[in-house]
Amino acid sequence: MTSTTVTASPVLRDARRLVVKVGSSLVTNEGRGLDDRAIGEWCRQLATLVRDGREVVMVSSGAIAEGMKRLGWRTRPHEIHELQAAAAVGQMGLAQIYETKLRENGLGSAQVLLTHADLADRERYLNARSTLVTLLALGVVPVINENDTVVNDEIKFGDNDTLGALVANLVEADALVILTDQKGLYTADPRKDPDARFVHEAAAGDPALEAMAGGAGSSIGRGGMITKILAAKRAAGSGASTVIAWGREPDALVRLSQGEGIGTLLVAQTAKHQARKRWMADHLQLRGSVTVDAGAAAKVRAEGKSLLPIGMTGVEGEFSRGEVIAVRDEQGVELARGLANYSSAEARLLCRKPSAEFERLLGYVAEPEMVHRDNMVLMPAG
Repeated sequence: MTSTTVTASPVLRDARRLVVKVGSSLVTNEGRGLDDRAIGEWCRQLATLVRDGREVVMVSSGAIAEGMKRLGWRTRPHEIHELQAAAAVGQMGLAQIYETKLRENGLGSAQVLLTHADLADRERYLNARSTLVTLLALGVVPVINENDTVVNDEIKFGDNDTLGALVANLVEADALVILTDQKGLYTADPRKDPDARFVHEAAAGDPALEAMAGGAGSSIGRGGMITKILAAKRAAGSGASTVIAWGREPDALVRLSQGEGIGTLLVAQTAKHQARKRWMADHLQLRGSVTVDAGAAAKVRAEGKSLLPIGMTGVEGEFSRGEVIAVRDEQGVELARGLANYSSAEARLLCRKPSAEFERLLGYVAEPEMVHRDNMVLMPAG
């Protein structure tokens, strides 16, 4: 664990897809209302990253805190229905200010409200992923918040640090940047321990980090440093490293993208493609399989292409959209496995059919692929 010197890091410099999370205390200037200047500054930096060819997702807290301000409440309420009301009121202002500031910097924006349940359900997970990846391809910055207006458990126990990590997993981000009101992680609380040392770099998931990160969140937000440590551990599960940095550090996002060592870097110990392969190959139960002809087998195995239904010759098992299926050649050898874009019943209708016929056969079109290459891992030969 390094805690003495700051060195340039390629982790953020080489990251092409990032998730940036900002907390309530920063977004609302410690509860005094949405901080127009700070949000504008972050949006300016996001625009710089996008112009540099990067894709960026913003996870922003602040709806409840802004709602409290608009409703004239000085302290965070405890009743769930009051928290939900505050979220509903505050979400209007939160979406509006991001839309305005991103547009001023030449970027489109999209509001996306998620719950943990959306990411736990396989079909909803795939729907959310497809939407976000499409937005990024269009050059739009998704601004994500928890859907606190309708969900109870996220308000009681959840936090947007965790949501940031889940979104990093969802979109296969290269890195998660958590902007907070602290410079980063210390070995102890520097307000109480004069011997506390700053941690510049460590391994995400190191058990020693949790002992360092005790302490509650602010009166405005819900998370403390411990939630950020746990979020980094979760993000590392899909190969994303995490930086915890002060949100008011000048040009923090731009400087990080240039490789400058700012804040605390928690490095994922498994490469992104290896992490995803392990997750899909080992931890998700197969629900069925599709058989493909020789041409499709060659494209999947040799070229890493997506699987199109026109190359499918058969479907086995019963599965729903978003569940994991095997892709087998005509000899029954498993070539790959991945997330199905269509259910088994729909897949049977789509076998040997071009995408132009999907709407006629199903009444709708989800995606042109049965399994997209981004949701597929190749199995070892032999």
